Amino acid sequence: MALGAIPGVAVLALDHEAAPPIDNEIFVLILQHPHEKREPLATAPAIVATLRHAKLVTGLSWPNLARPLGHDTDPRRWAVLYLGSARPRTFADRRELLLLGRDGQPVADAEPVLRNLDGIVLLDGTWSQAKTLWWRNPWLLKLHRLVLNPPRPARFGRLRREPRREALSTLEAAASALRYLEAGPQAADALVAALGQMIAAASPASAQPADA
Repeated sequence: MALGAIPGVAVLALDHEAAPPIDNEIFVLILQHPHEKREPLATAPAIVATLRHAKLVTGLSWPNLARPLGHDTDPRRWAVLYLGSARPRTFADRRELLLLGRDGQPVADAEPVLRNLDGIVLLDGTWSQAKTLWWRNPWLLKLHRLVLNPPRPARFGRLRREPRREALSTLEAAASALRYLEAGPQAADALVAALGQMIAAASPASAQPADA
């Protein structure tokens, strides 16, 4: 779910000139709802600017995973991050990233699947827009399903309101997932740094003009 619009705050241009994109191991494919593209402040563009292996595609439906990705791939080696009606806080399993089975419950031995993923799919939009993307693309059901169970609320705090504690911005969700899935912290750390830039730039203090 992407960061919603904040009145009076322009689109943020993150400073990525200081360092090249991170060479992440797990490909990140972002399916963006068309309405989200018009939001003054969204986090998905920061992901593709930060990671070398990431792609942002806008639309409502695609016939299969290969179409938005741009090449053939094995869907059995992909996962989609989608919260839906799942309530991670009610699960006995307290891990931050959970693999759900067909019954909607956490898979006890998730490591064989998680350690062999080629990529993850993120749905970018409001709560209802993400739900629309989910239902209009039934091929997503062929992918493994992941949900986040964050130990803390979204870092955006007062800058936005999430419908549920487990709901995070697309950028923060990508960082949380990659921190668990990748061998090293470089990709997750870079995304968290980009998130920090956005929070700082969108804070009320930064929106005020400097004194003459």
